[in-house]
Order: sequence, then C-alpha cells, then structure tokens
Amino acid sequence: MKSPRDGQEARSPDRRGRRRAPLPRTRPGPGRSRPQRRAAPYPGRVPEPTDPLPRTVAVLLAAGAGTRLGRGPKALLPHRGGTLVDHATATLLAGGCDAVVVVLGAEAARVRAAAALDDARVHVVDNPTWESGMASSLRVGVAAALDLSPARVVVAHVDQPGVGPDDVARLLAAHRPGRVTASRWTAAVVPDVTAGPRPRWAHPLVVDAALAAPAAASAHGDHGARDFLRTHSDLVDVVDHPGDGRDLDTETDLDLLD
Repeated sequence: MKSPRDGQEARSPDRRGRRRAPLPRTRPGPGRSRPQRRAAPYPGRVPEPTDPLPRTVAVLLAAGAGTRLGRGPKALLPHRGGTLVDHATATLLAGGCDAVVVVLGAEAARVRAAAALDDARVHVVDNPTWESGMASSLRVGVAAALDLSPARVVVAHVDQPGVGPDDVARLLAAHRPGRVTASRWTAAVVPDVTAGPRPRWAHPLVVDAALAAPAAASAHGDHGARDFLRTHSDLVDVVDHPGDGRDLDTETDLDLLD
C-alpha cells in the first residue's frame, strides 16, 4: 500500500469501497507564514568596498639642494619637532588635500630615511634630473599626481614654512573648475609708483587637472609654470593670505623656522 505524498492527507474508503481522492495542498492562512529558508553562505570572498579616488592631489616640490642657504636639502631643515618636508606634507593634508606627491632629488635617500613620510596618503617619487631645475621636478610630480585621477592639483614648495592648513583650505574653497587659483601674500605685493600695487602670483596654487599637464610641460629651468600663467592670465584667480608665505632662500629668511 502506497503511503500518501508529502503535504497530502490520506482519506479512508467510502461506503462503496472506493478510495477518496487526497485532499489538495493548503496555503497558509492569514496570520500564518511558511517556515523561512536560510540563505546559503556565499561560496567566495565578499568584496570589500574601495575608497574613491582622491579629488585633490598636491605636488610638493622638495628636490632642491638648498645651495643658496648652504645647509643641505631644505627638506631636512628642522622645524617644529620634525623636518620641513614633514611639516609641509602635514599642512597640505590638514588643509584638505586627499593625497600628496613628494618629489625628492638632492640626497633623496637621506631625506627618505630621516623624514616621516610613511602615511598611506603620501607618495614619494624621485626626480633623477633634479639638478636641471625646478621644472623637471614639476613635470615628474604632476605626472605622478595625474596617475591618481584627481579633479585638481595643488602645487606647493617645501621651503614655505609660513603656509598653514587654513591657507590651503582657503585656496581649495576658492578654486573653480577649469581655472587656476594662485596665492598672494602680503610680502609679495610689489609697489609700483605708476600703476599701484602689482600682484605677484605665488605658491601654493591650485590647477584644474585638465590644465596641469600643459602647465608642467611649459615649465623650464627654475621658472616653473610662470609662462603658462602669463599666457593664460584670464584663467588665473588670486587669493589673498594674511600670513607670511616667503620662500626660505637665504640666512635672512631663517626667522620663518622660529
């Protein structure tokens, strides 16, 4: 005798000996639910979410030998319990940059060993032709920065200890897509008796990513992208900073390290 199928209830024969048809399966009534099946475990490794690409990448030019100052690479000058390159890198990150490309040249191995550049957001690159001038370091740094697919690139110098996080944040807040935003410091305003105060573009500056490569390509010697800025002055906005953004070039500038 066959047993009834799962979900069906066996019926006894009727008076004439005929077997009654099994009852149909019933659906759960209101308020009753079917038992829930447990999901099978994922057979592979669940992919972890990745961080978005950085929007703002800074290029910190720190390859010079500090010949005029005569104290070795400026990157290694002591400042606030660390080195000047440590201070400049921390300033850019605190000011809102997502990553910093540090370009080294003179005594690069010694700078790497002495500086604290092990933050995951810091990318250190070497410029083997640093002696040819700042332009080559700018090209090396911009190329490395564009590999990180930013929307804009900040260009900064390691020998400006007067630059603070608020100055960097001010630049980023003022920057508009497709343009360049340069700094202007109080000490950089040159009086002209005939035309009044003449603004001078200074670092740090913010360059739209689409302009960064042609700006770097136009650089030569120690002049950086000055010619590019002059040719495309209609694209340049200027932000005033209240601090002292002098370059630390000679003994007379050592007060910046106090």
